[in-house]
Amino acid sequence: MDKAVLSCALMAIQAEVVKSGSETSLSTIRKFSRRVQGAGLVKTLRARRYFARDASKTVKKKRALKLLKRRDEYRRLIKEGKMAEPQRRTHYSRPENPKPSTAFGEATPIAR
Repeated sequence: MDKAVLSCALMAIQAEVVKSGSETSLSTIRKFSRRVQGAGLVKTLRARRYFARDASKTVKKKRALKLLKRRDEYRRLIKEGKMAEPQRRTHYSRPENPKPSTAFGEATPIAR
Protein backbone atom coordinates (compact mmCIF):
# COMPACT_ATOMS: atom_id res chain seq x y z
CA MET A 1 0.00 0.00 0.00
CA ASP A 2 1.40 3.34 -1.08
CA LYS A 3 1.27 5.86 1.75
CA ALA A 4 2.14 9.53 1.30
CA VAL A 5 1.83 12.09 4.04
CA LEU A 6 1.85 15.83 3.50
CA SER A 7 2.23 17.93 6.61
CA CYS A 8 2.93 21.49 7.55
CA ALA A 9 3.46 22.87 11.02
CA LEU A 10 3.56 26.46 12.21
CA MET A 11 3.52 27.09 15.95
CA ALA A 12 0.67 24.96 17.33
CA ILE A 13 -1.32 24.87 14.10
CA GLN A 14 -0.88 21.78 11.96
CA ALA A 15 -2.26 20.57 8.67
CA GLU A 16 -1.79 16.94 7.73
CA VAL A 17 -3.26 14.83 4.95
CA VAL A 18 -2.75 11.08 4.43
CA LYS A 19 -3.16 9.69 0.92
CA SER A 20 -5.67 6.88 0.69
CA GLY A 21 -5.19 3.95 -1.67
CA SER A 22 -7.42 5.04 -4.55
CA GLU A 23 -6.65 8.76 -4.27
CA THR A 24 -4.44 10.44 -6.86
CA SER A 25 -1.43 12.51 -5.86
CA LEU A 26 -3.01 15.60 -7.38
CA SER A 27 -6.17 15.26 -5.30
CA THR A 28 -4.05 14.73 -2.17
CA ILE A 29 -2.16 17.96 -2.86
CA ARG A 30 -5.47 19.76 -3.47
CA LYS A 31 -6.87 18.44 -0.19
CA PHE A 32 -3.71 19.55 1.62
CA SER A 33 -3.93 23.04 0.09
CA ARG A 34 -7.53 23.37 1.26
CA ARG A 35 -6.61 22.23 4.75
CA VAL A 36 -3.74 24.74 4.95
CA GLN A 37 -6.01 27.55 3.71
CA GLY A 38 -8.71 26.56 6.22
CA ALA A 39 -6.23 26.57 9.11
CA GLY A 40 -5.19 30.11 8.14
CA LEU A 41 -1.52 29.23 7.73
CA VAL A 42 -1.02 31.19 4.52
CA LYS A 43 -2.67 34.29 6.00
CA THR A 44 -0.52 34.04 9.14
CA LEU A 45 2.70 33.61 7.17
CA ARG A 46 1.92 36.57 4.91
CA ALA A 47 1.14 38.73 7.93
CA ARG A 48 4.48 37.78 9.51
CA ARG A 49 6.39 38.34 6.27
CA TYR A 50 7.32 41.90 7.14
CA PHE A 51 7.98 43.30 10.58
CA ALA A 52 5.28 45.64 11.83
CA ARG A 53 6.08 47.65 14.91
CA ASP A 54 3.44 47.79 17.66
CA ALA A 55 1.87 51.16 18.32
CA SER A 56 3.06 52.90 21.48
CA LYS A 57 0.78 53.49 24.48
CA THR A 58 0.50 57.17 23.64
CA VAL A 59 -0.57 56.48 20.06
CA LYS A 60 -3.14 53.90 21.23
CA LYS A 61 -4.57 56.33 23.79
CA LYS A 62 -4.78 59.16 21.26
CA ARG A 63 -6.53 56.88 18.77
CA ALA A 64 -9.01 55.73 21.44
CA LEU A 65 -9.76 59.31 22.54
CA LYS A 66 -10.25 60.37 18.92
CA LEU A 67 -12.71 57.50 18.41
CA LEU A 68 -14.65 58.41 21.56
CA LYS A 69 -14.80 62.06 20.52
CA ARG A 70 -16.04 61.10 17.04
CA ARG A 71 -18.77 58.86 18.53
CA ASP A 72 -19.94 61.60 20.91
CA GLU A 73 -20.06 64.11 18.05
CA TYR A 74 -22.07 61.66 15.92
CA ARG A 75 -24.55 61.03 18.76
CA ARG A 76 -24.87 64.78 19.38
CA LEU A 77 -25.64 65.46 15.70
CA ILE A 78 -28.30 62.74 15.67
CA LYS A 79 -29.84 64.16 18.85
CA GLU A 80 -29.97 67.67 17.36
CA GLY A 81 -31.58 66.33 14.19
CA LYS A 82 -28.71 67.44 11.97
CA MET A 83 -28.00 63.88 10.92
CA ALA A 84 -30.48 61.09 10.15
CA GLU A 85 -30.44 58.14 12.49
CA PRO A 86 -29.25 55.00 10.68
CA GLN A 87 -31.92 52.42 9.92
CA ARG A 88 -31.02 49.03 11.26
CA ARG A 89 -31.90 46.11 9.08
CA THR A 90 -33.00 42.85 10.60
CA HIS A 91 -32.75 39.68 8.58
CA TYR A 92 -35.62 37.96 10.35
CA SER A 93 -38.39 40.57 9.89
CA ARG A 94 -40.93 40.33 7.12
CA PRO A 95 -42.29 43.28 5.15
CA GLU A 96 -45.72 44.60 6.25
CA ASN A 97 -47.36 44.31 2.83
CA PRO A 98 -45.64 41.69 0.70
CA LYS A 99 -46.02 42.16 -3.05
CA PRO A 100 -48.41 39.71 -4.67
CA SER A 101 -46.62 37.40 -7.05
CA THR A 102 -47.52 38.01 -10.65
CA ALA A 103 -47.00 35.66 -13.52
CA PHE A 104 -44.65 36.72 -16.30
CA GLY A 105 -46.25 39.32 -18.56
CA GLU A 106 -49.23 40.21 -16.36
CA ALA A 107 -47.79 43.48 -15.09
CA THR A 108 -46.20 44.54 -18.39
CA PRO A 109 -48.20 46.98 -20.56
CA ILE A 110 -49.22 45.96 -24.04
CA ALA A 111 -47.43 47.89 -26.78
CA ARG A 112 -49.83 49.36 -29.36
